[in-house]
Amino acid sequence: MIELAIFGTITGFISGFFGVGGGMILVPMLLYAGYVMKEAVSISIMQMVFSSIYGSFLNSKKAKNVLKDGLVIGIGGFVGGLQNGFIISHVSNETLQYLFLAILVYSIVKIFKSPAENKEGPKQVNKLALFVIGFCIGIVAMSIGIGGSILLTPVLVGFLRYDLKTATALGLFFVIFSSVAGFISLSLIDQMLYKEGAIVGICSLVGVYFGILAKGKIQSNSYKKFILLLNILILIAMVNKLFF
Repeated sequence: MIELAIFGTITGFISGFFGVGGGMILVPMLLYAGYVMKEAVSISIMQMVFSSIYGSFLNSKKAKNVLKDGLVIGIGGFVGGLQNGFIISHVSNETLQYLFLAILVYSIVKIFKSPAENKEGPKQVNKLALFVIGFCIGIVAMSIGIGGSILLTPVLVGFLRYDLKTATALGLFFVIFSSVAGFISLSLIDQMLYKEGAIVGICSLVGVYFGILAKGKIQSNSYKKFILLLNILILIAMVNKLFF
């Protein structure tokens, strides 16, 4: 249980700093600790419910504009996340891990090509398109135990022209919807590890606070480098876990 508490604190800091649900770091840690992929997914989803709600509350003081598009994308993510139970029941652990790797590679490439700051401002997109984006990300993300920010942030930065810091704040807001849907879906099929998830989730709150505090003190270009470094390190860890 001490191990889970440590995992939760580390994951919370990363969640707050990078604007992610935390699953991208928590899932590999749980796999190395001996959990199978589907167990890691369930713990990760419950942790994301805690960290995303608290993190978005802290972000709302500085990024109120995330609510406009974030609500529509979030509702799409919620509907998509509800499909999680079906996918978890019909897809193997190995397939889910390969999907995780593919999303990491996509995120690294897209963020690398995109600017840290965009002077033109966000691109106007119709509400239906935003809903579809959220829906598709919700389906994929909840199936591999991540909140979806790792996939949503490259879309917001690369296609919708959001600044990187604003995109990560919106991404964490999105995680509220997708993770709650994933939690409901896994609970309905009795696949949720409540005790383990609660321990990790509660401990993550401390990390979230300090992560968001650190995020506000760093410049955008340096922030982009940290995000790329995190994604690359996680990719290396997952490749090592799968192939070596």
